[in-house]
Amino acid sequence: MISFSQKDSTLFLIFSVVVGLLIYLDLFVMNKRAHKLSLRESGYWTLFWVTLAFSFSLLVYIFHEDPTNPGLAKQKTLEFLAGYLLEYSLSVDNLFVFIMIFAKFRIQSQYQPMILKWGIIGALLFRAAMIFSGAELVSRFEWILYIFGFLLLYSAWKMFFHDEEEDFDPEEMKLLKYARKILPMSKTFHPEKFLVKEHGKTLFTSTFLILIVVEFSDILFAIDSIPAIFSITQDSFIIYTSNVFAILGLRSLFFLLGGVMELFVHLKKGVSLLLAFVGVKLLLPAFSGYVFGRVIHVSIEISLVVIVGTLTLSILASIPHYLKTKKEGA
Repeated sequence: MISFSQKDSTLFLIFSVVVGLLIYLDLFVMNKRAHKLSLRESGYWTLFWVTLAFSFSLLVYIFHEDPTNPGLAKQKTLEFLAGYLLEYSLSVDNLFVFIMIFAKFRIQSQYQPMILKWGIIGALLFRAAMIFSGAELVSRFEWILYIFGFLLLYSAWKMFFHDEEEDFDPEEMKLLKYARKILPMSKTFHPEKFLVKEHGKTLFTSTFLILIVVEFSDILFAIDSIPAIFSITQDSFIIYTSNVFAILGLRSLFFLLGGVMELFVHLKKGVSLLLAFVGVKLLLPAFSGYVFGRVIHVSIEISLVVIVGTLTLSILASIPHYLKTKKEGA
């Protein structure tokens, strides 16, 4: 059974109260009505969530200060930052799929925040279950980390050499077809509602089906992202909190970057390289002894440098494509 230390339990309580309140204010008070998020509004919220994540890392440092273990606070803080940046970069890749989903189903921009709002809530619940289940399995069967390593290497290879978005068609998803068969559906389009009352019956709308597609796509991405963070740390507290901060910043980032996605045209290549790196990082302790005659561990400092460096180079490599697109559109 996964349990937190006393310090982590106290910090988790603070985290839950503050983040829970902020989620409520963001999703149900300030953005209660369906409306298009402006570039400025999206920028402010993105900056807010990123700043909050880095501020939380200071709390991680303070709560883990231990005179008997001087390096613990630094280690846990770097693990959180590396985990957050890794999960955030992997989550950004979701944006390409979300754009395709909304375009495919012709969802207008003012209704997209509502779908993403409930998609985020669902993602928080699903990922919590996956993270704590994964942490429990790893604590009992450490060899599962090697399975994660091979899975990540396969995902990296597939992502680098094959553009899955080209083959992605939400309308052809078996889950969507099955949902249409078993759920009582309204024939009228209600972009702002998931459930409606018609002739005394409660019916699901096509917007609810789109929410299912968004949730399912996030679960598919989590199959890669959650094993990836186990290469950074096996601390379930760090894994969960870094995941939550990455997910919470995704909705505002979606609208902030919607008009400049060309700046991230090479992000997928960068993400695939990150997946390969963390896959090798998981496998290295098991196989380095046979190859090099000693067990090699990649430090958290090196991991952080690789994550930041890969993301930076991916964006820099995308700038010429972005400038070319802007010039052609001018």
